[in-house]
Amino acid sequence: MIRGACTAGASWLTPLADILAVEAEKAPKGKPAKSLILLWLGGAASQLDTFDPHPTTKIGGGVKGIDTAIKGVQFAAGLEQTASVMGDATLIRSMVSKEGDHERAFYYLKTGHRTDPTLIHPSVGAVICHELPEARLEIPTHVSILPNQWPARGGYFGAQFDAFQMLDPIGSIPDVKARVSDERMQKRMESLGVVEKAFATGRLPNFDPQKTLHQLSIERARKMMTSEQLKAFDVSQATAAQRNAYGDTPFGRGCLAAVRLIQTGVRCVEVTLNGWDTHANNLEGQASQVRILDAALASLIRDLKRYHLLESTVVVCGGEFGRTPKINKLGGRDHWPTGFSMLVAGGGFAKGRVVGATDPEGVKKDPQSPVLVEDLHATILDLFGIDFSKELITPVGRPMALSKGEVVEELLARRSV
Repeated sequence: MIRGACTAGASWLTPLADILAVEAEKAPKGKPAKSLILLWLGGAASQLDTFDPHPTTKIGGGVKGIDTAIKGVQFAAGLEQTASVMGDATLIRSMVSKEGDHERAFYYLKTGHRTDPTLIHPSVGAVICHELPEARLEIPTHVSILPNQWPARGGYFGAQFDAFQMLDPIGSIPDVKARVSDERMQKRMESLGVVEKAFATGRLPNFDPQKTLHQLSIERARKMMTSEQLKAFDVSQATAAQRNAYGDTPFGRGCLAAVRLIQTGVRCVEVTLNGWDTHANNLEGQASQVRILDAALASLIRDLKRYHLLESTVVVCGGEFGRTPKINKLGGRDHWPTGFSMLVAGGGFAKGRVVGATDPEGVKKDPQSPVLVEDLHATILDLFGIDFSKELITPVGRPMALSKGEVVEELLARRSV
C-alpha cells in the first residue's frame, strides 16, 4: 500500500571508489540507492529553532527566519549554508512519533519499531547491510561516528551487523593496530591456530565449528588492520580547506569522514551530534548546535553532489523527536513527539520540496500531512529496492516484517506535485 566522478584531489581513493563514482554518475534516475548517511541530532533538536521557525509569533522564541532556496520557505537564522542547498533536499515538517522518552524514541526512530521486551530490532543501517549484497570491502560496511549511549545495532540479525564505532576521525581508529611486534603477533596467531584445531577436531563435545563466526571475525579483523581502505577514516589526509568547509569540529570531521567512507564503498554511516536537549536556555543551546550543524550538513550535500554520489546516497538528518511550542519557566523547550522536522536528500528523495506543516500558533497538536516514523523507514527501504514488508524469521522462530509502515510518495522524486 502507498501513502499519498570524484575530484582529482581525492588521490587517497581506492580503485573500488573510482568504479563506484563512475557507476553512480552514469546511473539512470530511479535506480535503487546504494548508501545511507544518517546525521543524528541527539537529544532532539527544536524544529522551531532549526527547520520550522515561526518568527514574530508567540511560540517563535526570538528566533529569526532566513530565506531558503525553496521559495516561501524559511529556516532559523544560523542555517544559511543549509538553506542555500535546499534545492537538493526535501524537508519534512510533520514527523509524528509515539514516543516522548529519549531512549524509547531513539529506538523507534532508528529501527522503525517500538521497543519490545521479547527481541531487539535492527537499526535501518543494519537492515540495509543485511538485505543488500555485501560490498567488496575490507573495512566495515556499517559505521557509527561519535555514537552516544544508543548506537546503531544489528538486533536479531546478530552482532556482526552492529555499527563499527569510532570517535572523532581526527584521532586514531580504535583496535586496528597490534600492540605487539609483527613477530610476536605471528606467534600468537600460530598458538591460536593450535587451539582452533583442537576445537575443529572435536576435543570439545558437541562443538560444531561451522556454527561460530569466531574464525571469520578474526580473518576480517586481520584483513582490516592492513587494509589501504582505512585511509577513508583519516580526515587528517584531507586539506585544511576541506576540513574548514565542514566546520572542523568533531561532528564536521565526522561528516567529512562519512563522505570519504561512502566514496570507498561503505554502505551505511551514522554521525551523531549530541547536545540538543535544551530544557533550559533553549535559544542559546539550540543556536550553538545550529552553528556546528550548518557547515557540516551543507558541505556534505555539496560534496556528495560534486562527487556524483548524491543520487545514489540517501541522507537523513534529524533527532528522536522535537521540542514543545511552549517555552517553560527555565527558558527551555520540553519533549514534543508530534510535528517535528526531518531533512532528507538524495537517493530518490524529491528535491526542493516541503511536506507537512505545523500550526504557527502552537495550538493545533496534529500537523498537516503527518509522516509516521514507520512510514519514513518503509520509504527509505523502498528507495534501496528492499521489500520493506518482507517477513524474516528471528532466531526464536518469530516472523517479523522489516517494516510495518507504508511508502510516503510525497517524499519521492518519482511523484510530481
